[in-house]
Amino acid sequence: MTEELEQILSQLTQPDNAVIQQATAQLKQAFKDPAIIPALCAVMSGSQNPQIRQSAAVMLRLRVKKHWKKISPNDRESLKAVVLQAFMQEAEHTVQHSLSQLCAVMVKHETPDRWPALLQLLNQSTKSSNPHDRQVGLLLLNKVMESNPEPFKPHYCQLLQLFSTVLQDHNNPTALYYCILTLTAITAYTGTEEMNLMRSIIPSLIVALKHLIKADQDQASEAMEVFNELMESEVSIIVPHVTEMVHFCLEVGSDTTLSDSLRVKALSCIAFLIKLKSKTVLKQKLLNPILQAIFPVLVAAPPPGEHDPEDEEDDSGDGTDNDNPKHCAAQIIDTMALHMPPEKLFQQLMPLAQACLASENSYQRKGGLMCLAVLAEGCADHIRTKMLSSMLQTVCQSLSDSDQVVRSAGLFALGQFSEHLQPEVSKYCSDLMPLLLGYLSSCNQAKVGHVTKAFYALENFMENLGADIEPYLPTLMETMLSALNNTENLKIKELAVSAIGAIANAAKELLVPYFPPVIESLKGFLTTTTEEMRSLQTQSLDTLSVLARTIGKDVFSPLAAECVRLGLNLTDTIDDPDLRRCTYSLYSAVSTVSPDCLTPHLTAITTVMLLALKSNEGITAHLEEDKTFVLLDEDDDDDNNEGEKDVDDFLEDDTETDIHDVAGFSVENAYIDEKEDACDALGEIAFSTGVAFQPFLESSFQQVYEMRDFPHEDVRRAAFGAMGQFCRAQHKVWMENPTESNHQALLKLLDVVIPCFLETVRTEQERQVVMAVLETMNSVIKSCKEEVFKNPSRLKEISYVIRDVLKKKAACQGGGVDEADDEEQQAEYDAMLLEFAGEGIPLLASSVPADQFAPFLNDLLPLIMSKAKSSCTVADRSFSVGTIGEILQALGSVSGGQGLAGRLSNRLLPVLVAGTKDSDAEVRNNSVFGLGCLAQAAGPIVVTDYPMMLSVFSNLLTKESDLRVIDNLCAALCRMILSNVEAVPLEQVLPALVDRLPLKEDMEENKTVFSCMAMLYTNSPALVVKLMKPIVAASSHVLGNKDVDEETQTTSAMLIKQFAQHHSADFQAAMTSLPGEQQAKLSAAISAS
Repeated sequence: MTEELEQILSQLTQPDNAVIQQATAQLKQAFKDPAIIPALCAVMSGSQNPQIRQSAAVMLRLRVKKHWKKISPNDRESLKAVVLQAFMQEAEHTVQHSLSQLCAVMVKHETPDRWPALLQLLNQSTKSSNPHDRQVGLLLLNKVMESNPEPFKPHYCQLLQLFSTVLQDHNNPTALYYCILTLTAITAYTGTEEMNLMRSIIPSLIVALKHLIKADQDQASEAMEVFNELMESEVSIIVPHVTEMVHFCLEVGSDTTLSDSLRVKALSCIAFLIKLKSKTVLKQKLLNPILQAIFPVLVAAPPPGEHDPEDEEDDSGDGTDNDNPKHCAAQIIDTMALHMPPEKLFQQLMPLAQACLASENSYQRKGGLMCLAVLAEGCADHIRTKMLSSMLQTVCQSLSDSDQVVRSAGLFALGQFSEHLQPEVSKYCSDLMPLLLGYLSSCNQAKVGHVTKAFYALENFMENLGADIEPYLPTLMETMLSALNNTENLKIKELAVSAIGAIANAAKELLVPYFPPVIESLKGFLTTTTEEMRSLQTQSLDTLSVLARTIGKDVFSPLAAECVRLGLNLTDTIDDPDLRRCTYSLYSAVSTVSPDCLTPHLTAITTVMLLALKSNEGITAHLEEDKTFVLLDEDDDDDNNEGEKDVDDFLEDDTETDIHDVAGFSVENAYIDEKEDACDALGEIAFSTGVAFQPFLESSFQQVYEMRDFPHEDVRRAAFGAMGQFCRAQHKVWMENPTESNHQALLKLLDVVIPCFLETVRTEQERQVVMAVLETMNSVIKSCKEEVFKNPSRLKEISYVIRDVLKKKAACQGGGVDEADDEEQQAEYDAMLLEFAGEGIPLLASSVPADQFAPFLNDLLPLIMSKAKSSCTVADRSFSVGTIGEILQALGSVSGGQGLAGRLSNRLLPVLVAGTKDSDAEVRNNSVFGLGCLAQAAGPIVVTDYPMMLSVFSNLLTKESDLRVIDNLCAALCRMILSNVEAVPLEQVLPALVDRLPLKEDMEENKTVFSCMAMLYTNSPALVVKLMKPIVAASSHVLGNKDVDEETQTTSAMLIKQFAQHHSADFQAAMTSLPGEQQAKLSAAISAS
């Protein structure tokens, strides 16, 4: 059979289809014969043709992988012997490679201890005095270890000793390469006994990498992955050597004679270290050396006659070409901003950035602007509160720089500022809008690349302006509509469509007059099917979604059904993940405006989205397989026929693998985005369509739940968000139709989802995902209230998770292992994570009886109060007193809440009173709110503190200039009156209070103020009538005001009617002193029944 088999295998390599098909059929036949195993062994070790030897090895591997149990014991033993013998006598590298993969698969079934000859061979070859034998031995060791790291654990110490010897073998780079790859493979599995050995290897590892770089930069780049593994799995190994490692990576990253990919790898190791261990970097005083080394990379000029990728004219503006050292240098600064305390970072960074900005060299100026741009996200609070105007001035000046490279960077920085420095940056509207509009009109339309950057800045700035965009609307819309109708350039059209979406986000219903021409254009784009229209169509769908959410129900509803049909038609005719993703967002937006339009199409829509979640498309597994043959024409009816199946597998050699078991994989972003958007849309559609979604809830939940450990963090984040939405959707269905089965379905969902959330908060490494999970969990508690706590252990579990995050014990916070933590300074995003956790406390307080929550609240309060100290940041102080206020407000609405609030008052009063004297308005505002809530929640228990509280308030009223704080002072006084009217000297307090009406900023507090006035009018009408004039004037601002809720408007109207009926003369006098428009509002309120 051996010759016959060799003949068939050689025919498979012929360039003739007919021959290959015939050989395939013969091979299928051969595979049915049990003698196939010995025959393959014979060909593998005896054929003269290396390609055939390799084919035999691959076939055996597939056979062993699937059918090891069916191979007879004798054949197994002879196979074990033959493989090792073939391996030692083989001279061709490709065949050795396939043989070592075959060994790796056999070890999976056999375990190392049942194959002593393998261990012996590994031992001999890796210690051989012949350098080639050592290389081959290390290749075999690498393949066997990479696929079976755990079974070899007992041999780790011995292996590490071997590695420390091999790493000295500087003249044998291939041996170094396989040695480092194997070290990388076992790092995640090492335990404490290997620590010291691992630690002692690091210095020689760095030296070995230096030698490998000289020999082969591609292999060196792959081998540097070892640093990421070491940092991720066991940081304590790296910590003693962090300084050496950083200096080595900086040296490689700065060396312009090396390949870009190697430099990128080195610089990304540094970014990864900062993300995982920013405190160690600061402690070992590495911040300055890193900055000194990366600044020259950031400001380097490209070779003469060339441009940086983002300055190329054909740059699409989506930053796809990120793999260059300059981009990595900016990314390192970005990572620092996200993970280091701003004060420490700015102190060392700003002098370098300022020197660049002042330079004569335009690439230095560009680098300085890039640096400012990437700081905006991570250090937003610091910039907004301390340096916004000077930084904005720098950026605005750069827009008139003589060099376009600098102007482009300025536009990028402005876009970043607009996105991250809200709301302060919008206050510069009157300076920036004319500048941006002028810039856009002077842009040379031919240079699309630069126009793209101008649009980016304009869009990000407009998006958040709200009604302040009104004066610019005519100019803006004229520009955009003319671009849609007159320009031939599709990219410019796409930019204009995108800009209209941003304008809509700000203008909302102000955009109604422009709606018809916009819709006509969008429909036109969405009904063509030509390839070059694709990205314009995706953008049109996005903008349509924004319009659906912003333009107002009345205007959009008539179009809703047509939009859904447009979306379905597109995805029926075109297979494109980006296009599908945008249709999901469109359906989601439509569901918030007219859910009924979606109902008939839910089957079609959910089917497409669930397929997107199931699909492995766009995910390329990095398997150790070499695609050896291509399947030509295979259509197999007979699945029980193993021989045939094996031949097909061999011909495709494309092994089915589970995504989670693969050595690594790369994913095309479009498919990732599609999964993310599918999760987001399913969640929102489930909530908006309610009962209509019930038939799809279970299958959608199953599929989304599968995504919770997807490798890409954005997909995980979206999956958790959707799981929360499904709970809220089920709760809404149960509220509308309170049957027992709806209730059980809700409890069952909560029992899966909440434990999943808690586990994720504890163990997830990505901070952004944990923040999103906390936010989602908060929204579920807010909606489902006591249902979340039907399970008796839930309250304790959720409280403990909040406590652990506040104590920085979660995995994404470094698991509480950090060296002495200087409490006061932390990265802004680390502080934000604590805020998301803290926001859960008032929600717990409002969902369960106070006595049940009291013991947990006692644990949590000190963690919140400690952030009110004057040495903490403004954001921390504001969060601390704000959370205390919300907890007190929550206690006001639950049974036993009054007693608990009363017991806490002695601890909380000093913190809140101190807060009213803070230098920051927001802290004062939250403290005043908290005192009002304390008075309301604790009722008679705090009456003895009233005199002190009133004197604090009256002092504040005389000197406060911030309008929001004044509004909250009025509301807090009203809460005191509502809670204990006889404890307040109304003759003095009321005139001062009414004098400050109407409320100017915090419209929600009108509710408190008018409830109080109505109560006083019932209790002591004479006092109120005396102050009728200012009260009537204040009412005229509340009636018909869209920022004031219906209930408050009704309370106010009732009061006015009472005045008009019972005190008509005083009321007429109060009326006539008002402007006509306000008089009309009052008259309308009186005449309305």
